[in-house]
Formats: sequence, C-alpha cells, structure tokens
Amino acid sequence: MDTLSYKTISANSKTATKEWVIIDAENMVLGRLASEVAMLLRGKRKANYTPHMDCGDNVVIINSEKVKLTGNKMDDKQYVSHTGYPGGQRHVSPREKMAKKPTWVIEKAVKGMLPKNKLGAALFRNLHVYAGNEHPHEAQKPKAMKF
Repeated sequence: MDTLSYKTISANSKTATKEWVIIDAENMVLGRLASEVAMLLRGKRKANYTPHMDCGDNVVIINSEKVKLTGNKMDDKQYVSHTGYPGGQRHVSPREKMAKKPTWVIEKAVKGMLPKNKLGAALFRNLHVYAGNEHPHEAQKPKAMKF
C-alpha cells in the first residue's frame, strides 16, 4: 500500500491563495456583517482551510458609517472600557462611538469573532475599514462581495 497517497495536505504561507474582497456595509446589520467578515478573514470557506494558518482573504469594508443595528441597540447597547484608575469605568453607546470614529464599531465586532491569540492579531491586520466610499486599495483589484 502506498502510504503517501492519502496524506492530508495542509496550507502554509506559500500555498495559501489570498485574495482581496470589498464589501459595502451600507444598510447591513452589524452582527451579520461581522460574522461573514470573520469567516472571510479566517478562510473557513476555502477548500485548503488550515486552522493554525492565515489562509483567509484581505477584506476592505467601505461605508462603515451606514451600518445598522437592530432594535434600540444604537442607544441601549454599551461598550465598557476602563481607564485603569479607581472609578475609571466608562460606558459609550454605539451612536456616540460612531459619531467620533465610525470604523471602530465594525472593527470591534469583527475582532471579537476572531481567535484571541497571535493568529487572531495577524488575521485582524487583513481587515481594512473605511468610513466613506473611497479606499486606497484600487491597485489590488478587490472583488465585490454581496451577502
């Protein structure tokens, strides 16, 4: 019996086929968008998916300021942070956060769906979020993705 004929082939940085994808976030629900983007960044829909390697795509998200949240979450949801000092707990709603930095809400949602290790940090660097319709990645010829 030929033992080399049935070996599982694992993807590595040289064999991974990374592509560029562009997503228009206008009128999309935040959580559903973030879960799809996390799957694209991870590469789980590819045939050569390998759990410990970065074999996902590079994702560009435009119109991040036009993303939606269902129900009253735009005002009721709270992002909690801490300054490090006693009594330094801060609460911010998505509406307040999007007024200052519209890309942060999508980045936070996607980062929470990625692994919490060095691989997750490397995957997060493949995400590019922009508030407007313009982006500097035209040279990479990103493919438009619809959900």
